[in-house]
Amino acid sequence: MPKTKLSVNVNAIAQLRNRRDLPWPSVTGLSRIALEAGAYGITVHPRPDERHIRRTDVFALAEMLRADFPGREFNIEGCPTEDFLALCEAARPDQVTLVPDDPAQNTSDHGYDCVRHQDFLRGVVDRLQGRGMRVSIFLDPDWTQVASAARTGAARIEIYTGPYGHTFDPAEKVQRLEEVVLAAEAADAAALAVNAGHDLTLDNLPALIARVPHLAEVSIGHALTADALVHGMAETIRLYRAACGDPVA
Repeated sequence: MPKTKLSVNVNAIAQLRNRRDLPWPSVTGLSRIALEAGAYGITVHPRPDERHIRRTDVFALAEMLRADFPGREFNIEGCPTEDFLALCEAARPDQVTLVPDDPAQNTSDHGYDCVRHQDFLRGVVDRLQGRGMRVSIFLDPDWTQVASAARTGAARIEIYTGPYGHTFDPAEKVQRLEEVVLAAEAADAAALAVNAGHDLTLDNLPALIARVPHLAEVSIGHALTADALVHGMAETIRLYRAACGDPVA
């Protein structure tokens, strides 16, 4: 198994499906293709308005993973409202990623302030990990937040890589990557495993993997879905696995 595992975020697939009152593209069908091609897991980010992932998708994916892909992981990410926590408790994913989303946000664009929200997060972490779900906290690439994240009791952090991924200025990209590296090193020193996600692509992923060799998992959706329109889902998974240092013969 590769050091850095690939989890496929299928929100964009669900959003495309929801443009019409039709059952395709199939979220579970394309997730199955991704898993058969070697993806380690599936990520979803359900939002209250169900504008992409629906509650029914969450349970259909959980059932498919348990029945047909034992050992692969299901990651549910979202803002820890009571409704979200109840959904996680019902679906029992392997991992829950806590993200401070406003319901109106187009996509996640910042991490938790773990200093300010430490007590709240500690209660959520205790609740979920007490029920057997590993918790990861979504953080900005800010090493000063890591110690407070560790004090919540979470097992992991997920570093928000948007600032790194969506810049094309070479000097700024070096700076943004260095911020991710510093946060990842602080997490490693605090005995937190490190995930990463947002705006990761075939082009920028190898440099991240090279600088953060202990990166446990990347969650990739938008770019991967766009590449799947060109290459097909199975071939795209092989390309991303190779970018993660897991080349397929």
